[in-house]
Amino acid sequence: MCTSSEIRKPCRVLKVLSNFTDMKNFDDILHSGNYDKNSILRMLNAEGGDFQKLISKASDVREKYIGKKVWFRGLVEFPNICNKDCFYCGIRRSISVNRYKLTDEEILSAARFAYESHYGSIVLQAGEIQTPAFTERITGLVRSIKKLSDNKLGITLSLGEQSGETYKEWFDAGAHRYLLPIETSNPALYKKLHPDDGKHSFTTRLDCLRSLKQTGYQTGTGVMIGLPFQTTEDLADDILFFLKEDIHMVGMGPYIEHRHTPLYNYRQEIPTLRERFLLALKMIAILRLTMKDINIAAATSLQAIDPMGREKGVMAGANIIMPNITPGKFRNDYSLYENKPCVDEEPEECLGCLDAKLSITGHEIMYGEWGNSKRFR
Repeated sequence: MCTSSEIRKPCRVLKVLSNFTDMKNFDDILHSGNYDKNSILRMLNAEGGDFQKLISKASDVREKYIGKKVWFRGLVEFPNICNKDCFYCGIRRSISVNRYKLTDEEILSAARFAYESHYGSIVLQAGEIQTPAFTERITGLVRSIKKLSDNKLGITLSLGEQSGETYKEWFDAGAHRYLLPIETSNPALYKKLHPDDGKHSFTTRLDCLRSLKQTGYQTGTGVMIGLPFQTTEDLADDILFFLKEDIHMVGMGPYIEHRHTPLYNYRQEIPTLRERFLLALKMIAILRLTMKDINIAAATSLQAIDPMGREKGVMAGANIIMPNITPGKFRNDYSLYENKPCVDEEPEECLGCLDAKLSITGHEIMYGEWGNSKRFR
């Protein structure tokens, strides 16, 4: 059970468009095991004691189906070059930022650190690039990582929209998970987050997500919470989208604005950082109740708001944490949002910090394990 005073604070959430037609007792909703849109909306608006009950119930469900276990995914961010121009992103194509590229050896050195530190898995993440040279490079890196770890490191890719052939080439090389955030399941809202330049299509995004599943990946996606123009109905629909698409893993966190992006102009129209943080905890908890055996990541953006953010995400039902193992000198330039945490730490420092914080919460780090999603069959 979460006992932190911070996690107990009620939250003023986004504008609600629906009138609740199902006004059952909150306890009855929590224990029903059958969550429709009205039930999800009720939980998204939980405050005070009801909020604490939601977190506690999600923690119990996670413990029953997953255990009090947390798996690490060592995150390598490279490069911060992207051909997309998303309105919310700090590395969008048209923004002025110090662009960098990690060498293959720097990436393999990070992978070696993860292997020797018994992380179990790594994540290769980059801006969206679709070129034959990039495809070939990732194929070589995946094969090299499998070789240096004697096939013991699990590999997740988060490299955006690619062709089905590219997804299969990387899968055949040894990658077995892929994370492609849908950003929002509402096509109209998705359109507001991207320029109309022919490179940003909700349909294409969804097709890529389904192509990944067909290829055989453990498939992950995620959304941002607290966006401009977003309603609680949108967030309820996001939960139902994950369920409908039978997603294997989800990484979602609070939207944090970046002052050099177009969405920054709407910062006065969104909930406060604290409200977005608590709303993200609710989304994690509701997803755990709805999809009991899924892998849920406690997003780094939680820690950008609260020093114990990721740990509170675990207490709300998450079971995956992605420590940043990118060489420290590059971390601040992969700035998807402002106030990114741990940019001044080296991987060894992050490991010790997380180990200590998670031990306080009573959760066990499963070193040396892939931690595959139980929902993946």
